[in-house]
Parts: sequence; C-alpha cells; structure tokens
Amino acid sequence: MKRDLVTLLELTREEMLHIIEEATRLKDLQKRGIPHPMLLGKTVALIFEKPSTRTRVSFEVGIAQLGATPIVLRAGEMQLGRGETVEDTGQVLSRYADGIAIRAYSHEAVTSLASAASVPVINMLTDLTHPCQILSDLFTIHERKGAVEGVTVAYVGDGNNVAHSWILAASRLNFTLKLGCPTGYEPSPEIIAEAPKERVTLTHDPKEAVAGADVVYTDVWASMGQEEEAQKRLRDLKDFQVTPSLMALAAKDAVFMHCLPAHRGQEVAAEVMDGPQSIVFDEAENRLHTQKAILAFLLS
Repeated sequence: MKRDLVTLLELTREEMLHIIEEATRLKDLQKRGIPHPMLLGKTVALIFEKPSTRTRVSFEVGIAQLGATPIVLRAGEMQLGRGETVEDTGQVLSRYADGIAIRAYSHEAVTSLASAASVPVINMLTDLTHPCQILSDLFTIHERKGAVEGVTVAYVGDGNNVAHSWILAASRLNFTLKLGCPTGYEPSPEIIAEAPKERVTLTHDPKEAVAGADVVYTDVWASMGQEEEAQKRLRDLKDFQVTPSLMALAAKDAVFMHCLPAHRGQEVAAEVMDGPQSIVFDEAENRLHTQKAILAFLLS
C-alpha cells in the first residue's frame, strides 16, 4: 500500500527516528563521495504553486543523487492552472511518475491530490503544515545534540505552518516544545490538541518560552500570501524578535534555528542570525539529506 507524507501524523515515532538515522547515513555517503542511487530509474514530479529556493533545489538535487529524475512543474504551466482539478492531475501524474511532491497554498489541495494519486505524495509546504522542514530540523538537532528526545525547543513568533509541524512532531517524539506567540497569533487549537499537554506549552511571553531551552527557533512574521498584513504583523510581533538578550535566557549551549528566508531586524537580530549559536545554514543543508531519506522511505 502506498504511503504519503501530508502531515507528520502519518509517521510513527519509529518511522521518524528511522528517517533521521537514514538522513545521517545518506549525508555521510554524500560527504565521502559514495554514490547511492537507491531510486535508479524512478521519476518524481515536483509541483510548485509557491516560489521556492531551498525546497526546489534540495528536492531536485536530492532526487538526482538518488538516481531518479525530477520533473519540475509550475502551476501556471500546467492545466491545473487553467481549471483542471487536483484529483484529475493526481490520477494523470500517477501514470507517469513514481512519486509526486507539491508545494501549495491550500492544504486541502494536497490532501485531495494524495487521495486521488496512486503513487506517494509528499507535502513540500502548505499554509497549514511543513513536515519536510521539521523532519530536517529534527535531524539537525540530532546531529548537534546527539538526540532529539529529551531536548527542549522554544518556538518564538507567529504560530504558523512551521509551528504546527513542530507541535505534530512533539505528538510523536518525546521532546518538550515551548511556544511563545502573541495574542491572536497562536497555533490552531486543533493542532495543539494532537500533542500531549506535558510536552507542549503555549505562552504569550517570549522570555518564558525561551528560558532554559536547548534550541531557540523562529520564522518570518509575514509568509507568502500575507504581504498585505506585513505592517500590522511587524507591529504585533515586534516584542518577539530573537535578540541576544533573549538568547541569553536559553541554555548556555543553546543553538538558534530558522527555516529561512530570514529578515534580520525583524524576527531575528543580525547578531543572533550571524552569531556563533546560529546553525541556520547547517539546517538548510540538511533539507537535502533528510528529504532524500523521506524519498527513499516512501518510494523504495
């Protein structure tokens, strides 16, 4: 039976840990120049409704390194952009490709595609969740801290799709997640309800969220599609910038993470973004290795 990755709820704890271990192995092989064409002869269709840098490049390169062929499809270049249904698109692409990955605005578009497709579907991002990013972040924490379970992650800022996927990760893995979000910018209550209360806490005080944390994480304040709200968001979130003084409240060996792109002077101070605690570019690189592990898990 085919498997999809629409949200992290589709993975068990053991499967998430397996993907982290496999990402470790594949990164080692890549660094040593050892070919690993695990998906030789396969084809993966990549659908982009939203623009992308890291997601597109890491998926294209990763698919090629696994010996498969990536086919990049922009929504405006497809019949999908002229009224063909997501369901029909899924059925057609299933006849050509061995897997489909999609970066979309609507989460419902991804769930509909997964329901109609007969091949694995991977959510590269929706407005609700971002599972590939968080699996990569978990791998990065494992790489830096030696384990994921047992750490404390502080997420500061807008309770968006990235925050949602952090909550869903905490529903599977035994780590502590402390969310610091302004009033009106909290994550979805339905998403929060998926995780045990002893693992996930929500506060409106960024200092309370960060105190003693092993990882301090933030994201942009205005995502794609929210440009008209940008000025209001800047005002509402200004007290949630990750500054050197906020980082000082975290554990002494805490690291700073951001899924990028970052806006220095908004959600993060330049001194933190470019400082010694920042591991954002290791985190960005690890999208490549983790997504290869996801592809191998779903398509092998």
